[in-house]
Amino acid sequence: MQYRELGRTGWKVSAVSFGAWAIGSAWGSVDDTESLNALRRAVNLGVNLFDTADVYGDGHSERLLAQLKRERREDIVVVTKAGRRLDPHVASGYNRENLTAFVERSLKNLATDTIDLVQLHCPPTEVYYMPETFGLLDDLVQQGKLRYYGVSVEKVEEALKAIEYPNVQSVQIIFNIFRQRPADLFLARAQQLKVGILARLPLSSGMLTGKLTRASTFSVDDHRQFNRQGESFDRGETFSGVDYDLGLAVVEELRPLVPQGWTMAEFALRWILMFEAVTCTIPGAKRPSQVEDNCRAADLPAISAETMAKVREVYEQRIKPQVHHYW
Repeated sequence: MQYRELGRTGWKVSAVSFGAWAIGSAWGSVDDTESLNALRRAVNLGVNLFDTADVYGDGHSERLLAQLKRERREDIVVVTKAGRRLDPHVASGYNRENLTAFVERSLKNLATDTIDLVQLHCPPTEVYYMPETFGLLDDLVQQGKLRYYGVSVEKVEEALKAIEYPNVQSVQIIFNIFRQRPADLFLARAQQLKVGILARLPLSSGMLTGKLTRASTFSVDDHRQFNRQGESFDRGETFSGVDYDLGLAVVEELRPLVPQGWTMAEFALRWILMFEAVTCTIPGAKRPSQVEDNCRAADLPAISAETMAKVREVYEQRIKPQVHHYW
């Protein structure tokens, strides 16, 4: 495993970390025993950052991580998110009463006195122009309920605005072969300000594993079935906002670029780690075998400049018109 510094926190975290959305909800059926085995395997392989949210299984994912921390002596960083419990999910809801309640609930779920890092959970764009909200987070740090805070965003615009606030330590953003806009400007700016970047949706909802086909089916409780057009949350969260059939076709165009002996998933994860500004990528996993597949990417050799250029060319020609200007 390789490790990179997370912003100005002083933490060195695993380049391939663990996204815990899938073990909480919205990715089909899960089994807690298998989920815990996946978490344990991740720690065994050197993973030391786990990303979750209070809405993943209504806190279930957080509680599984609390159990993991009770079992292990290793230093583990748990990143959670707050805000999506709001109904309606509006900017005015990001106030002292609600944020404090969300944080206190996560403290209980995580069985801790202080949360390592809380990120606002893809709030409305207006929130990034509300300095009072970031002041509330500063207060929660002063109270000892948080060590640090950051944001999880949908749009590059939001990310650029968020890092204007001096105590924002991290930005979680969709960044993968199908969503390359962050590399145009944001990554360099974040690196300049020493803001950590957690690259989420690295495998584009499984599309970039190369294992999906036109015959693939998804259960009714899997967001890949119920959120294709953004019916439940931002459509960019499902297959990166790319049309399913187009995604399949582009994966086949990318396949010849994958070095011999690598899987498509390993290639997709290693592509992300080619960008020095990225702190870590957080692929999800529901089984130990998936964790093992993900972690292998951290120790693969660099992708050649020629191959990186070819990936960009495929993106420019096939994917960019669908997603670049939206997010």
